[in-house]
Amino acid sequence: MSHDCFVYVLGSSGNGGFKTYVGWTNDLERRLSHHNAGTGARSTRGRTWSLLYAERYGTRSDAMSREWHLKRDRKFRKTLSQPFVSDI
Repeated sequence: MSHDCFVYVLGSSGNGGFKTYVGWTNDLERRLSHHNAGTGARSTRGRTWSLLYAERYGTRSDAMSREWHLKRDRKFRKTLSQPFVSDI
């Protein structure tokens, strides 16, 4: 039996500038609440985080593999921190 898993990128502005965090979970809302309550990963404590991006996967191993790649893709994460500009 498979459960949906999510890979996500959070963003936060604060002391030290804009930061991103990449993780995976099976419950996005709960995980974001934990990060903002200071009970998430140690590196996310003391900041207010917003969800910038998420992808859904059918298995934990697929989500963990994608998380590994996104953590190393600083160029992609930097594009998420830039404000959206429309050509319209």
